[in-house]
Amino acid sequence: MNHLPQISEAEYEVMKVLWNDAPISTNEVTDKLTKTTSWNPKTIHTLLKRLVQKGAVTYRKEGRVFVYTPLVEKKEYLKKENDHFLDRFYNGKISGMVTSYINSDHISKEDLAELRRLLLGGQEEEL
Repeated sequence: MNHLPQISEAEYEVMKVLWNDAPISTNEVTDKLTKTTSWNPKTIHTLLKRLVQKGAVTYRKEGRVFVYTPLVEKKEYLKKENDHFLDRFYNGKISGMVTSYINSDHISKEDLAELRRLLLGGQEEEL
């Protein structure tokens, strides 16, 4: 998809369900989201409708049931959002973000070990 639509935080919660379980019916989406949010079914139906209008989701009618499928790939959307976040808060530099987290109390020893592993390309050497 050339132009990725702007998706709100609430719409993103719906997209996560669609990415995990599509194709999926309105009732199935509603069942999943009413278990994890305080939203009523009408709210969820509205969010699905907005996502269709934005071109992020498509649907087909099977009898009396609407079945939804995402048009936006999760990987593509996350890349766009990651790039936007880095540009907005860290001048596009991932090193600035990592430095900020390392210098805060928000990163665990396990997270640091994982970063080392990733930066070394899976090697077990110490930095």
